[in-house]
Amino acid sequence: MSESKNLRIALTKGRLEKDTVGLFEKIGFDVSQLKDKGRKLILSVPGQNIEVVLAKAADVITYVEHGACDIGVVGKDTILEYGGKYFEIADLGFGRCKFALAVKKGTDFYSGYGVKTVATKYTNVTRNFFEHKKMDVDIVKIEGSVELAPLLGIADGIVDIVETGTTLKENGLEVFEDVVPISARLIVNTVSMKLKKDAIDNLVEKMVEALEKGEN
Repeated sequence: MSESKNLRIALTKGRLEKDTVGLFEKIGFDVSQLKDKGRKLILSVPGQNIEVVLAKAADVITYVEHGACDIGVVGKDTILEYGGKYFEIADLGFGRCKFALAVKKGTDFYSGYGVKTVATKYTNVTRNFFEHKKMDVDIVKIEGSVELAPLLGIADGIVDIVETGTTLKENGLEVFEDVVPISARLIVNTVSMKLKKDAIDNLVEKMVEALEKGEN
């Protein structure tokens, strides 16, 4: 748990950061420092006992799990891939996309009898998906553009995050099967949940209220 009396919240840099800052603005928080942050990675929300830490997705989980931050905003994709000990307390609804199994256009991934090879950046998500199907696959970890793997003949399919499907289409691939939906989630350190419960509940209530107003 963060030793500071402030609530320390870790945001995933990029789109989820932008969406969360927008949500804070809807609540009525002064987000001037968050919008004009320069190269700062730890920022204050004036008038609120809140500090914001900007981090990569996997690090958000690490900071929350180890108590350096009380709360984190992170994609369900990262939660599924990295696991960890913390409470997942809310689906924030933004950052929606999905994990999907994609193949070369017109290919039937499940045809034939040989063991299939799947390329992915997300080995745990992929392994769990096929284990649930009771299916053996060879998994090849790719760090860059995973769409290349079927085109270069090293994989029968890929498991990756798909938002619009445009990148797949442009590379002659298509979604064969959805794996799991993804959106931004709110996670909380297990100790903070007890010791800073009132402050956390208050912030979460405001965030959820603002989200519900946005939907109406």
